[in-house]
Amino acid sequence: MITCPWCGTSYSSFLSSCQRCGGPIPPPERAPSAERPEFRPEAPPPPPRTISDSFLWKLLFSDGWAIASAVFVLLGGIFTITGLPLSFAIVTAFVGIPFLGFGLLFLAPGAVILYKRVEHFQTIVKVLREGQSVLGRITSVDMNPGVQVNGRNPWTIGYEYAVLGAAHEGRVTTLNEPGWQLQPGRAAYVLYLSDQPESSALYPHP
Repeated sequence: MITCPWCGTSYSSFLSSCQRCGGPIPPPERAPSAERPEFRPEAPPPPPRTISDSFLWKLLFSDGWAIASAVFVLLGGIFTITGLPLSFAIVTAFVGIPFLGFGLLFLAPGAVILYKRVEHFQTIVKVLREGQSVLGRITSVDMNPGVQVNGRNPWTIGYEYAVLGAAHEGRVTTLNEPGWQLQPGRAAYVLYLSDQPESSALYPHP
């Protein structure tokens, strides 16, 4: 039984992407054995790959920066909407102006960060759909114990790959604990954009 790590949908046979949410599904784990001591990951299918637009929201809801910036935008919007009309009335201006100030203080940086995170994950989805593949290597796996998202600590996976002889590095953050196949020194397939080889993603996306 194969289960999508993003929405929990189960399938009787392996699919490269979930038919319900569009998220990429990692292949079944097969630990190294004495007969097969070296692990070689399964190559990704050729582009274009089926990745649903809704997968962007899955990535945003699992990203601490995106969640924090969305909270700032929400609070900033509430303070701004409340403070703006109060600021124009003489009687309530002493309350409205501070509300408006706090609202803009939360709203401006929150909106900028949220926009950047959305832009970043839009690129990731594009890479997963259209990216060329190359065999790379996992360089680091670190858990952040000081942050929790939905009760889970984020993991940051570092990797390296080469395109036309030029070395590149990438990092991906995930709430799913990396398995044995995503450990330092392991081979891993990396997807990258032909015109922007520095834009990359691990395949399958962890």
